Parts: sequence; C-alpha cells; structure tokens
Amino acid sequence: MAKLSIKEIEQILAKTENEQDSFLLSIKSDERKGVQVLLSRWEKRKEEKQKLINQFREMQKYERALWEKGSRYIAGIDEVGRGPLAGPVVAAAVILPENFQLPGLTDSKKLSQQKREIFYDYIKKNALSYGIGIIMPSDIDKVNIYEATKLAMMEAVKNLSLLPDHLLIDAMKLEVDIAQTSIIKGDATSISIAAASVLAKETRDAYMKNLASEFPQYGFDKNMGYGTREHLIALEEVGVTREHRRSFSPVKELVD
Repeated sequence: MAKLSIKEIEQILAKTENEQDSFLLSIKSDERKGVQVLLSRWEKRKEEKQKLINQFREMQKYERALWEKGSRYIAGIDEVGRGPLAGPVVAAAVILPENFQLPGLTDSKKLSQQKREIFYDYIKKNALSYGIGIIMPSDIDKVNIYEATKLAMMEAVKNLSLLPDHLLIDAMKLEVDIAQTSIIKGDATSISIAAASVLAKETRDAYMKNLASEFPQYGFDKNMGYGTREHLIALEEVGVTREHRRSFSPVKELVD
C-alpha cells in the first residue's frame, strides 16, 4: 500500500485530537523528515492547548467555590477606559453558565484584536446574561473617574436580565445590596471578570472607532482616546471636542 503524502498526513493530523489515535500511532514509525516535523508540530499544539485548558480551569476557582456554596448567578464585572483623555468609561457584567468553556480567555489586554472579536461574539452568545454600562465624559468630569467607574459598573449590573446573587469585581467594591468579592487583577484570574473585560473593551473600542469618522484628526480609531503624540498635536491644533474629559490634563489646561 502506497504511503500517504506529507500533505495528506498534515490534513489528517489537523483533525486528530486523541494521543492514542490509531493513525497518529501508525505514522510515528514513518522516518520521513516531513512526517516527523508534522508530528512535532502536532505535539506542540497539543501541549499549548492543554496549557490553555489548565489555565481556564485555574481561572474558574472563584466561580467554582461559589457554585459549590449554592450561588447560581455569579456576575463578573470589569471596566475599560479609566485613563484616556477622550471617550466614555465602559463596564460590563457577565453571568456565565457552569458548563461554559472557552480556553484562552483571559484579560482582554492580553488578547489580539482578532481573538477578542471572536471571544466577544462567543461570550455574548453563550452567557446566561450580560449588561453594559457607559458613563460619558461630561459625567466623568462631574464626579471624577473613580466614581464614574463605579457608576458604569452599577449600570452594567442593572442592565443584566438576571439578578446576580454574587459579584466578582476587578479591584473595586460597589454600594449595592449583593454579596461581592473584589479581586486584584481579577481580569487575569477569574473567567467571569475576564469575559466582562472582553465585552467592555470591544464595546468601547467600537465606540471610539465610530467616533474617529466624526473627528478624524485625533486618531481615535488607533489610540482609543489615550494621549498619543498624534492625539496631543490635534488637541493643540484643532481643539477640544465634546468627547474630551475636561477634568483631565492636558485637556484641562486647554479649556481653562
């Protein structure tokens, strides 16, 4: 029987998951260099996939402990946009089902844009409920960014279709009558908070990209409102827009 070509073997390996698969075992004795390279790549991919699964399980520890105590609806909460000179602060609250699986989910800042977009759609489709809270620059100026962040988070919780019985929050505490746990770097250690960070970032990024069409000089589609050189030059040359935070330097100095 003729040997399979390297290309044919590559196509079969792409669909192979089990280490004990009979085809996988059979080609280990194939001495062709191309086959051995494919086997090495398959094993590396398998290792990377297992690392992501292990990481995901570790990031379920807070949720798992609460589920075991009887909690049903655990909402992870995170925000994005505290530091920019322009645009809103956006928070998301996400309630995931116990059987939710998305290896690779972590702090949105650690994900590529392509991965975030894929995860964004998957989380929205598979979450039990999610809510978004948006606080605009004019309101940030009235109350300060810390209070505005809390307001965005509380709005996100209010916009959930299910009433959570516990909140997991990234490094904050909310004045709401719901049991809660504040977790330092929660977006990298809790799957619910990580899911919220993805929804919050994608929502805010979409807002800033849309804003860029109205105010093209500031580069909002690239800097998301942060004080890049392009943005600062536009502030000096074009001026301050309604989307700028007038309580933030150097915007503050330009309007005083």
